[in-house]
Formats: sequence, C-alpha cells, structure tokens
Amino acid sequence: MRFFYHPDQERHAPENFLLRGRPAPSPEGPVRAELLAEGLAEAGLSLTAPGCVDSAVLRERLACIHTPRYLTFLETIHERWQALPDAAEIVAPNVHPCGGGYHYPRHPVGQAGWHLHDMACPITVDSFAGILASAATAQVAAEAVSGGERQAYALCRPPGHHAGPERAGGFCFLNNSALAATVLRESFSRVAIVDVDLHHGNGTQDIFYARDDVWTGSLHADPADFYPFYWGGADETGSGPGRGTNVNLPLTLGSDGRAFLAALDSLLARMTDFAPQAVVVALGLDAHKADPLAGLALEREDFVEVGRRLARLDLPTVLVQEGGYPTQYLSHNLAAFMDGFTGA
Repeated sequence: MRFFYHPDQERHAPENFLLRGRPAPSPEGPVRAELLAEGLAEAGLSLTAPGCVDSAVLRERLACIHTPRYLTFLETIHERWQALPDAAEIVAPNVHPCGGGYHYPRHPVGQAGWHLHDMACPITVDSFAGILASAATAQVAAEAVSGGERQAYALCRPPGHHAGPERAGGFCFLNNSALAATVLRESFSRVAIVDVDLHHGNGTQDIFYARDDVWTGSLHADPADFYPFYWGGADETGSGPGRGTNVNLPLTLGSDGRAFLAALDSLLARMTDFAPQAVVVALGLDAHKADPLAGLALEREDFVEVGRRLARLDLPTVLVQEGGYPTQYLSHNLAAFMDGFTGA
C-alpha cells in the first residue's frame, strides 16, 4: 500500500474562519497534515511525495466533476479580488443568492457569494496552489490503484467532500473523493464511494446524484441538527438514472461507536447490491468524541473496527483523507484506522 502527500498543500493556510458569527482560528491548516503524518508513522507507515503530476490531465478530470466557470473562479478570484478598492487580503463573501439566483454575476463579490457556500472557505494568495496540490494527491493515489496497486492513501488537505459542481463549503474547494472515483472509472465500470466522515458529503452527492455508474453512501451526524444542514437525509436516494445509487444514513447527534459501526455495516450491505469493482473511502476522523467539530462520540478503538470492515470488502481501494481536526488524539485515530485496515 502506498501513501501520498503533495507538499504544496501547505500553501493553503488560512488563519481564520467564521464560526457562529465570530472569527475563530481555522482548524483546517498545515498542522493537520503534520498530525496525520505522525499517525502514519505511529502505524509504521510513511508518506511519499507524488512524482511529476500531469496538470493538463488533472484539469481535464476536474472538468468532469466541476463546472468550467467554477474552476476559473478558483484560479483567478484572488487576483481579481485584490484589484477591488479597499479589498481584504482574503476572499470571503458578504452576499449569497439564498433561494437561488437568476443570473451569474460578473463582479468578483457576486461570484464569491455564488461559489463560496459558507464562511469556512477563505481564499488567500497561495490557496489555489495548495487546493490543486490536494487534488493532485488524490489523483496520484487513484492512478496507483488503477495501475494495479490494491490500495493507496491520499493525505488531502484541504478536504473535498463538501465541494459540489460549482460550490465550495466546509473547508472544501475541489472534490478529491469524486476525482479519485473519476480516475477509477477509467479502469472500472462501477465504483462506490463510502463516506465515513462526521459530516454528510453533500458535494459528492451532488456530483453523482443522477449517475448510475458511481454509488455514493454516507453515514454522518443528522443534518437536521448539524452541518451541512440542507443535505444528507435518508430520503435523498438519487434521481433519473441514479435513482437508488445514493444512500444516506444520518445518525442521532452524539451517537457512539456502537451505533456508528452498526450503521456502517448496514451501509456496506446496501453497497454490495451495486457490486462495485473498486471503492473510494472518504476517510473522516472527525467523528471522534474530542474533535473540535464533534457531533458524534467515537473512541480510538472504533476506528480500528472501521478500518477492519472496509478492508474486508477486499476491493481495489483509494483512501482519501477528509475531515479530522487538530487534537491530541488525531494522530492516534489515523494510526488506529490503519492498524485495522492493514491488519497490523
């Protein structure tokens, strides 16, 4: 099994985000990668920097899951924002088209509100380079599995599963798990994405909601009481050709490891009806009881069991890092998952 991390991800390093109306230190920064790397080392594993990444191929694949105007926005918005009078150093929206807008604006402020769903996605001068490096890491891991590796892990930050076709949110800009599935689809006719993050992967759901070649399943804290609030209900099952290929299992806020593992067993049982040939795991570690965004109450030992259950699928698998934020437990939780997944 190979483990990948592109060091340019460090270039996306926002200091703050808005939490319940107040500026707060962002938990999604380079220190996450440091702690996760320590967790791999604890499990006797080490990261490899991707070799030469074909940026043209990466952008071509990203265009399969994100709209052209959104990709252009991410690449150009900081420079255009800085050209505005009295602009702040970071791009952050002050207006949103709540309820939907009738036309796409030309002005940078309007575009920021259109594409940046919430206040957890500030964009700095170097953000796009870091965001693209995160996606490149997912691409290289998926290419390794498509090329014959049985498993690969991508340490991606910023994460991606809240990023939709043309929307950033929840620290996510480009959907790394969806990108990994796109790469796998070049070699496998049916691919499943299993999202075990604390939060619903609403962006991933949006990307594949009407498709029948990629199955998406998520277990997460109930959005009636938790971010992302507006997506993630059990009644969201797909549309058109994709009807029945999207499964959500929301959990009561504060649910423990026993409830989480029971839901995971149910999710994986439903996935087997789809008969996937390869799997992407959107690997969140933020379901731990001490995570700063905590909504569930898993213990370290529960992540061992999550890893074991996913390993038993015995399918070509790409692990894409999603949530899990800095605490004294984060490294140990990744080590626990890897112990279970690799059979250590």
